[in-house]
Amino acid sequence: MNLFDVYPINNITITRAKGSYLWDDAGQQYLDMYGGHAVISIGHTHPHFVSRITHQLNQVAFYSNSIIIPLQTELAKKLGKVSGKDDYQLFLCNSGAEANENALKLASFHNGRKKIVAFRKSFHGRTSLAVAATDNPSIVAPVNQTENVVFLPFNDEQALEDYFAKHGDETAAVIIEGIQGVGGINVADLSFLQKIRSLCSTHNTVFIADSVQCGYGRTGKFFSHDHAGIDADIYSMAKGMGNGFPVAGIMIAPYLKAKHGMLGTTFGGNHLACAAALAVLEVMEEEKLMENAKSTGEFLMNALREIKDLKNLRGKGLMIGFDVSGELKDLRKDLLHHQQVFTGESKPNTIRLLPSLALRKKEAEEFLESLTEEINHLTSSSNLVSQA
Repeated sequence: MNLFDVYPINNITITRAKGSYLWDDAGQQYLDMYGGHAVISIGHTHPHFVSRITHQLNQVAFYSNSIIIPLQTELAKKLGKVSGKDDYQLFLCNSGAEANENALKLASFHNGRKKIVAFRKSFHGRTSLAVAATDNPSIVAPVNQTENVVFLPFNDEQALEDYFAKHGDETAAVIIEGIQGVGGINVADLSFLQKIRSLCSTHNTVFIADSVQCGYGRTGKFFSHDHAGIDADIYSMAKGMGNGFPVAGIMIAPYLKAKHGMLGTTFGGNHLACAAALAVLEVMEEEKLMENAKSTGEFLMNALREIKDLKNLRGKGLMIGFDVSGELKDLRKDLLHHQQVFTGESKPNTIRLLPSLALRKKEAEEFLESLTEEINHLTSSSNLVSQA
């Protein structure tokens, strides 16, 4: 049997990882400035993370949500404390798409409505309703298509006001990433997030803050939406929540009421997942990783601003994007194969940086040196070709 060929794959086999570094089967070391799609939040194979999971595995790995799982309560309390949202409720699941799926479903249950507002270049997942709310027709199968989702321009307050003037009372939810990840590190204006909050409150519409990639401390605050000084009704979380272990969830405002059977999951909130998520929060607190994301991110941004060949630099904390010109179209590929540095991309010409929140200044400097060297090589080659 062959694997179903849906991933473009680099010819690299990683066999070991530690902190912000990876090693392949030939012993080659790589600097990880992408964290496996923003998943590695506290660094690869952090000793506390490994110890927490190993200890739990020797106790009990899994039983269903039909019994009391004290780790879930412990996780909810810790998450409320670290996020500053103690009065919210927690529903645990397994992935970002599942988190957004349940958030949208819960919103519709709450107000009995069907319409969803999403935004251009959004990405909310690949499952049924999550992918319908994702602005990428190439991954939306015919069975996923629905007239219940409308896409508005990102950061366009007037378009949002006009829509709500006509359809506000039939809209179940507005879902928005505080910083669009797959869409290209597009940062939501603080006033735009505040406008969403105001309109949702007026129209009994549920404000869903998709924090799957831009949350969990990555921007220097727990949720990127927090920079706007507002509270969403539901926050979806995944990626950095488990540092590589599949765990996700939604944090739900206290006014949204539960009933038995409304939501459900087989694997969500299992013993191992809770142990992994608790380890992440414990390390984030102990090592002050949100503060590190802010300071190291500021250092990187300031240094990147000095590199004239990079265009449209944007982001917050350790969620950074920049565009490159045609002569640098191979920059990401060459960083990997010539400099042994992993980065991410968004089509057509954006490089994304999503390293561990524990990235140290010296590792950031190592990246900047590799980046500068590769840019100089590409621009020199381009100049030689043009002169010829």
